[in-house]
Amino acid sequence: MNPYFVDLHIHIGRTKQGKPVKITGSKTLTLTNILKSAKQPKGLDVVGIIDCHVPDVLEELESLLEQEKLVELQGGGLLYEGEVTLIPGVEIEVYDENCLGPLHVLAYFPYVETIREFSNWLSKRVKNIHLSTQRIYETAKNLQMKVKELGGLFIPAHVFTPFKSLYGKGVHSSLREVLDPEYIDGVELGLSSDTEMADQIEELHSFTFLTNSDAHSLAKMAREYQIIGLEQPDFQCLKKALHHEGDNRILANFGLDPRLGKYHLTACARCFAPKTAVVCESCGSKQFTKGVSERIQELASEGKAPAPKRPPYVHQVPLEFLPGLGPKTMQKLLTCFDTEMNIIHKATFEQLTSVVKPPLAERILSSRKGEVTVESGGGGKYGKVK
Repeated sequence: MNPYFVDLHIHIGRTKQGKPVKITGSKTLTLTNILKSAKQPKGLDVVGIIDCHVPDVLEELESLLEQEKLVELQGGGLLYEGEVTLIPGVEIEVYDENCLGPLHVLAYFPYVETIREFSNWLSKRVKNIHLSTQRIYETAKNLQMKVKELGGLFIPAHVFTPFKSLYGKGVHSSLREVLDPEYIDGVELGLSSDTEMADQIEELHSFTFLTNSDAHSLAKMAREYQIIGLEQPDFQCLKKALHHEGDNRILANFGLDPRLGKYHLTACARCFAPKTAVVCESCGSKQFTKGVSERIQELASEGKAPAPKRPPYVHQVPLEFLPGLGPKTMQKLLTCFDTEMNIIHKATFEQLTSVVKPPLAERILSSRKGEVTVESGGGGKYGKVK
C-alpha cells in the first residue's frame, strides 16, 4: 500500500474546441490542462474530473487513448503519462418530488465505455448534455440505481452548502428523505465544514468523508484533498478505500479551516456582515444566508452515538491564501521543489529559507499544521488568513 494525493472534484471549463462546459469555469480548465496541472505544479496522483459525460470530452478522452497519453487501467481509471490517474465523473442536479430544493451529487465510473453508456442514458433526462451539472428529470433513487448498475460510485456533493446541496437545501432533516443510503459510497463535506462538525449528525457516521476542491480553475485544484492509501491507484482500489476494504483507506483529509469557507457563518446576503440581529446592522437588509455552522447545529443528533474513529482532518491553508506569497514567489518555490505538495508536505524550514525569507517560510510551516489566525467567512464571502 502506498499513499496518494487525491482530489476528486475538478470541473471542466471548456472543451478542446473551446466550447463551454462549466459556464463558471475558467477557459483554461480543459481536460488536458487539468491532467498536466495535476502532475505539475499541483503534485496530485489521482484526480476525479467532473463533466466527462459531455460528448466532446468523451471524444477527447478517446483521442488521448489513441495517442497512448492515456492508458485504461484494468482496475478502472485512466493513467496519464504514467503518473496521474484520471477517474471520470459527472455532477448532476437532482430536484425530484421528494426534494425540498435542488441538490448536487457526484458519480464516478471505471471506464470510458461505462461513462459513455451513462452519458447516453443521461442525455434523455437532461435538457443539455453538453453542459455541466444539469438538472436530471428522474428520481434521485433511480439515478443511484443506474450508477450502481454501471459499477459506479455515488457521492452527495458539498453536502452543507446553503444552495444546491443535500442538507443545505435538499432535505428537511435526513438524507433518507431523498436518497437510499445503501447506494451511497461516501460524502463530500465542502469548504465550510470538517469531520468534527459533520459527525454531529449521526446518520453520517457510517460514511467515509471526502475533502475535494470543487475547482473551477486550475489554481483552485487541490485547495482541499486527501491522502489515500491504495494497493493500486485505480478505480477499484478507490472504491475499496471508501468502504475500508483491505489496506485501502483514507489516511488523512486536508481542508480549509471551515471558518475560511464562504458559508461558515450566517451572514447578510447583501454586505456579508455576520448576523447579529433580525435586521443587518451594517446595511439594513433582512436577507441572510444561513451558515453551515448554524445548519449543522439544527441537524445535530441529540444523545447521538459516539462518532467513529476517523482519519485526521488537517486544517490546511492553501498556499495562495498566504500573505506575501505572490505568483513570482510561488514560481521560485516550484522551481526548487517541483510541486505544491512538496512545498506543503516535505520542504523543511532550512530548505524554504534558501528560497524565501524566514517570515514566509514560517507561514508555510504554520499553514501546514493549520496554525494560523483566521477571520470567518459567510454569506458568500471567503474568510481571511490574518
